[in-house]
Amino acid sequence: MPLSRFWKDTRGGVGPLLAIALVPLMAAVGVAVDYSRANSARTALQGALDSTALLMSKSVTSSSTDADLSTTATNILQAMYGTRPDTTGISASAQFTSSAGTQLTITGSATVATNFLSILGHPDIPISVSTTTTWGNSRLRVALVLDNTGSMADDGKMDALKTAAQNLLSQLQNAAAKPEDVYVSIIPFSKDVNVGSSNYDQSWLRWDLWEAVNGTCSKSKYTTQSSCTSHSHTWTPADHSTWNGCVTDRDQNYDTTNDAPVAGATLYPAEQYSACDTQLIGLSNDWTALSNTVSAMQPNGNTNQAIGLQLGWQTLTASPFTVPEFDSDYTYQQVIILLTDGLNTQDRWYSNQSSIDTRQSKTCTNIKNAGIVLYTVQVNTGGDATSTLLQNCASNTAGTTDHFFLLTKADQIVVTFNQIGTALTKLRLSM
Repeated sequence: MPLSRFWKDTRGGVGPLLAIALVPLMAAVGVAVDYSRANSARTALQGALDSTALLMSKSVTSSSTDADLSTTATNILQAMYGTRPDTTGISASAQFTSSAGTQLTITGSATVATNFLSILGHPDIPISVSTTTTWGNSRLRVALVLDNTGSMADDGKMDALKTAAQNLLSQLQNAAAKPEDVYVSIIPFSKDVNVGSSNYDQSWLRWDLWEAVNGTCSKSKYTTQSSCTSHSHTWTPADHSTWNGCVTDRDQNYDTTNDAPVAGATLYPAEQYSACDTQLIGLSNDWTALSNTVSAMQPNGNTNQAIGLQLGWQTLTASPFTVPEFDSDYTYQQVIILLTDGLNTQDRWYSNQSSIDTRQSKTCTNIKNAGIVLYTVQVNTGGDATSTLLQNCASNTAGTTDHFFLLTKADQIVVTFNQIGTALTKLRLSM
């Protein structure tokens, strides 16, 4: 048959055409299979990468480097992805940022071996996925109101408190991706609080009570202003620079509020209390200074939880303390932790527990109404009654006492502060 007739002959033409089309058809099917396997591997890699990011977000700190995070991410990703014979070269790169919240971005990559495409010179298909986890859009302000009264010398309580407070400072420091993320104030208290003798020339102090008992009479036998002047002698107040730094309760009701001390009854009365504690430190992210304040604490004096609590609130919110401005890109959690080992025994006016408790109860209510979270810790190694005041003072969840802790051994302070610290850091990272 001449060749021209062959091409014109249509009988049995399907067979040759099918043979001709079979090769590209099989290739297309093979390519589809390879890409389907690659898509399946990519989906699995994405799920493993998302889990990796969530797991890592719990342990990232401000000292974490991108190189270290990338190594960790690769190891976790490989474990999360598991074994798939067709997927090799699994790796991850991580980038950590802490602007307007903490953010961890991880990119994962791998290669998927091909079956059909390898015939065409493509032995594998590269795949890549990415995920970003953002957390920590909340910042913390924490006031530690710590009992430094004489009874804290018993049963190892002061040593345990120092250890617990130092550990808590470390937890809070590690929770800060940026220095501004966490500020802490420390308010050691007994009957009074030491606000710093170097502040003797500040306008927020009141001197009439101090001057009435600190000075000299023209007749030396009289040791107070009233006894001196009532006998027609001259009283000369001591120089304010000789003040030891302690203040007592403000006039009522400013002893229960955080009003700024600007004049009259709002001012803090200076007092030369013989058991003046370690000087408080206002909100700070100088972790060395905070640690040094804890180390310097010594037990002495009577118990007035109320003044420690009021000044703890003041350090978080108002003058005379420096309160860093809020950044509108963040939400803020303000917290007070009040620890005491005893019941109230003395304040500016009273020496009975009930009267002091009444003042303090008002302060507790005002603090919670201001949206500040309040933890209370009673260290009861001496068999005192459980403090109803402290139970009610705490910011307990309805129907519980989850923010009040009753301890019966000194070493429980360390465990409790660790528990509170863990809750605070989780709160910051999850907001």
